[in-house]
Amino acid sequence: MRAVLNLELLRREPDHVRVAARRRGLGAEFVDRVLELDRERRAALTAAETLKAEKNALTASIAKAADKKGAAAELRPRIAELDARIAAAGASVPALEDHIDAELADVPNLLDGSVPDGSDEHANVVARSWGTPPSFDFAPKPHWELLEAAGLLDVERAAKLSGSRFSVLRGAGARLSRAIVQFFLDRAARNEYTEINPPLLVSRETMWSTGQLSKFADQMYAVDGDEGSELYLIPTAEVPLTAMHRDEIIEGPALPIRYAAYTPCFRKEAGAAGRDTRGLVRQHQFEKVELVWLTTPDRSFDDLETLAANAAGLLEELGLAHRVMLLCAGDTGFNSAKTYDVEVWLPGADAYREISSCSNCTDFQARRTNIRFRREAGAKPELVHTLNGSGLAVGRTLLALVENYQRADGGITIPPVLQPFAGFASIEPDGRAR
Repeated sequence: MRAVLNLELLRREPDHVRVAARRRGLGAEFVDRVLELDRERRAALTAAETLKAEKNALTASIAKAADKKGAAAELRPRIAELDARIAAAGASVPALEDHIDAELADVPNLLDGSVPDGSDEHANVVARSWGTPPSFDFAPKPHWELLEAAGLLDVERAAKLSGSRFSVLRGAGARLSRAIVQFFLDRAARNEYTEINPPLLVSRETMWSTGQLSKFADQMYAVDGDEGSELYLIPTAEVPLTAMHRDEIIEGPALPIRYAAYTPCFRKEAGAAGRDTRGLVRQHQFEKVELVWLTTPDRSFDDLETLAANAAGLLEELGLAHRVMLLCAGDTGFNSAKTYDVEVWLPGADAYREISSCSNCTDFQARRTNIRFRREAGAKPELVHTLNGSGLAVGRTLLALVENYQRADGGITIPPVLQPFAGFASIEPDGRAR
């Protein structure tokens, strides 16, 4: 079985699971269905074990008999009958397990008790904020107007190449994007993340094991692999970074493991039609630096605070006003038990917009990936907890910089911390780097 939720918890605390599901706005009928299927499965296993014990007793009696040959001949029909009954009892188990897995496949992770109630983003809670949105003595422009006017963003040629929701950055725009990546990776290294350069195409098993194919299959790009296999373009580096240790047992002293990866990411953005169609906010192909933790259950929620601080700290260094939002039950993602969204201020939108989502997935992904650890040599393996967050989305950081550091003449000032990575201090209205 590869049940996603902890069946032992579901048996022991079914009401807890029901409440968690309803907090997300879901029905809880699956709990009773799974419990009944589990009872049938365990009854079948018990029956098979009872019959095996009876068979073993008969076999042992043959070995003790004075006339072993005669005893074997006498008991052979009974043993054959038991073999048939054992096979019949066990035959139903795989189908029952598959049915349980199917019931649980679309059930999200259980929410942590600290997650506030609420059905959508309007119930999210400001956990903390930093900085003050800038004041301008002119009407600030959205990033696409500034970049297009400077000749640094070309959506028309991107559409000619690939269709809608793609972009071409050029000149100082492309250089600024590269500088942001270098800055993010430099800070990840300072925070003791190990940099990884993972594959961008992964198997169906890898996608499923990290929870991407339960609710989000329509968001993914699939391609044909070798020998009829199916591969997927990654929607986030969370997928390969989390699954790297699939089916492994990690020695406790090695935890926490912290990985960082810069990759392109690919999403169809199905269901997002009409939203953020201008500029760099919502693209089919985008780039980000992803941060992933493998850690122990006793410290994972403290580690989530550190992960969110690592992401928000990048915005502090860049001088960008932002806030950290604790997501409510109805806005928390499928894999997550608790999530903080980091939102940066965008003058062009006159609003805060998400630039990172930092989540503790507890043992939800570890059950699928079968990643375990031993606290000490010889100890029973336990499931790790997995965490992930953007550190940060590159395109959204670029547009935040452009909008927050724009000048009245259409130029853009580069914050001091980024200048050594960019190699210039400003972008002039004509697109020249200076």
